[in-house]
Amino acid sequence: MIQGELFGEPSEPSAPRERSEPASGAVLLPDWLDADAQLRLVAACRDWARGPAGLHAVRMPTGGVMSVRMVSLGWHWYPYGYRRTAADGAPVKPFPPLLGDLARRAVADAYGEGVAGIAGAASYEPDIAIVNHYAHGTKMGLHQDRDERADAPVVSFSLGDSCVFRLGNTETRTRPWTDLELRSGDLLVFGGPARFAYHGVVRTLAGTADPALGLVGRLNITVRQSGLG
Repeated sequence: MIQGELFGEPSEPSAPRERSEPASGAVLLPDWLDADAQLRLVAACRDWARGPAGLHAVRMPTGGVMSVRMVSLGWHWYPYGYRRTAADGAPVKPFPPLLGDLARRAVADAYGEGVAGIAGAASYEPDIAIVNHYAHGTKMGLHQDRDERADAPVVSFSLGDSCVFRLGNTETRTRPWTDLELRSGDLLVFGGPARFAYHGVVRTLAGTADPALGLVGRLNITVRQSGLG
């Protein structure tokens, strides 16, 4: 549950982490969200998670059910496309201006003066957000974000427990790939050559969230531009 009763142990103090570019077009900005921003986003996620059109488990066409639960904003994602109604038949919740503002700033900070060289970055107008909740022990297999009709960057915010995030290549789910530790407050943007890279969450690191967040598990907010008009 997003609103849980358990709390993780605080992380040990560590040296500041530096910006990195794990692949061409992919930029990791550690601690991009400060403590107040994280608290505001966790509170917003609790509101978005409430029904109707709230947090739900996704059933795949094969019949399996994803262990990660999610809620969509702006457009409802289903395997493999988007629509205006959620899994329970209710209208999808609107895309929040809060996330649009954050995502545009994230793209600008990630690419800086090179923003013009990344497809869709200079004119970035996101209209979709997918909030994923990872309970302890859940993961997400390697996949591509290919259901949009735009090649604009994907913006990813991490909240709560840390995770091992695998950023692969654009051709196959096999190597080469790079494993990254994403912590609460981290920003990951991937566009340009990395836009359609396979990626997933290998595991979450239970108990690594700051207890002040009041969050059990991990929240990931991905913001995208649909190109759907």
